[in-house]
Amino acid sequence: MYYFIGIKGSGMASLALILHDCGEEVSGSDIEKYIFTQKKLEEHQIPFFAFNKDNIKDGMTVIIGSSFDETNEEVKAAKDNPSVSTFTYAEFLGTLVDKYHSIAVSGTHGKTTTTGMLAHVFAQTRPTGYLIGDGTGVMPKGSKTFILEACEYQRRFLAYHPDYAIILNVELDHVDYYKSMDDYLLAFSQFTKNIKKGLAIFGDEENTRKLTIETPHLFYGVNDNNDVYATNIIEDEKGVSFTCVYKGEKFYDFKLPFYGIHLLYNALGVITIGIMNDMDPETLQDGLATFEGVDRRFNVEEVGDNVYIDDYAHHPTAIKLTIEAAKQKYPNKKVVAIFQPDRFSRIHYFIDMFNDAFKDADAVYLCPFPENAKKEEGIDIDINDLIKRVDGSKICNMKEEDIENLSAEGPAVYLFMSSKDIYKLKDHLKDFQNH
Repeated sequence: MYYFIGIKGSGMASLALILHDCGEEVSGSDIEKYIFTQKKLEEHQIPFFAFNKDNIKDGMTVIIGSSFDETNEEVKAAKDNPSVSTFTYAEFLGTLVDKYHSIAVSGTHGKTTTTGMLAHVFAQTRPTGYLIGDGTGVMPKGSKTFILEACEYQRRFLAYHPDYAIILNVELDHVDYYKSMDDYLLAFSQFTKNIKKGLAIFGDEENTRKLTIETPHLFYGVNDNNDVYATNIIEDEKGVSFTCVYKGEKFYDFKLPFYGIHLLYNALGVITIGIMNDMDPETLQDGLATFEGVDRRFNVEEVGDNVYIDDYAHHPTAIKLTIEAAKQKYPNKKVVAIFQPDRFSRIHYFIDMFNDAFKDADAVYLCPFPENAKKEEGIDIDINDLIKRVDGSKICNMKEEDIENLSAEGPAVYLFMSSKDIYKLKDHLKDFQNH
């Protein structure tokens, strides 16, 4: 019996679903507020409850979410019970990685999308399990390959020893934990020591080239000093096409329905891992071209003259790339960017980068921090500080009058960005405009 404390967490929900697919008995607990990850848990009839120490039973294996410690009554009850085995999320996932031909996807940006993309490609030829940070976990019967998202926060990815890995990029984040770029780089260098067979690493970035890498590896990107690179790149309303070159020779001409240079980079990472695993180019083309995306990553709804896009972007670089992708896909439409920050420390550290991040949007609305946002000691900041830094931005308090103001911007591409539940605001606006 596996019991998850914090089962609605995106990684925790994914892991619970995988164990359920493996035929295990799974349940858990969490806060009562609705979180989008619980939909899949409900669909799979995985029970979850409010926190209560009496939920912990003798003989359970208890997996503890990263947000919880012994101040939580269930965590304390589990650790006080000698018949109960306890693991952190990362510790337990590390044991699962060792049982499969495993591929980990790491980096500051793009992990979730690339993990989904890679899993979809591998599933063209073999049963493939995967764990994605959008609350999706799948382990088909007969799977011998397991693809997982590996987050660097608090060095949790050091619990994994995969056969292969991708490092998508290295740009300082999680500044509540990492206090310097040197320490952030060190964590990724440490991670490369865990990789058993091969690493695909983005080579067009100064930081990735600084890493100390001891495992066999291939660099990829759009510059011709990489082992795998794209040339003859064409980006338009239909997506992107390019010629892939591997070790100086043409590998294949790809044509993909992807928008934004970041998705081209992600696709090149997948192609590089495919090359390492002896995949033929036609399989890579077909798998990439039929990938439809993952939850909360550039999810597009077109209703009448308006377009509603939900995206997880919360770092300035990710915001900038997401706006560029919307502009590429809808070159003749107005793009209205709506953003809700998540961590006070992230906004405080990167505040001078946000004006540039939003500059290509035609209108910018900024929402206050959510009530449950963690406020780190010594950081005194609110949404008005960000509004002062982002030219032309306006406040959106997520109230009825704000919905009316957003609606008046239409017809438009409404781009909702946050790691929090900003999709609720998107649904409210969509209902207001179409009923």
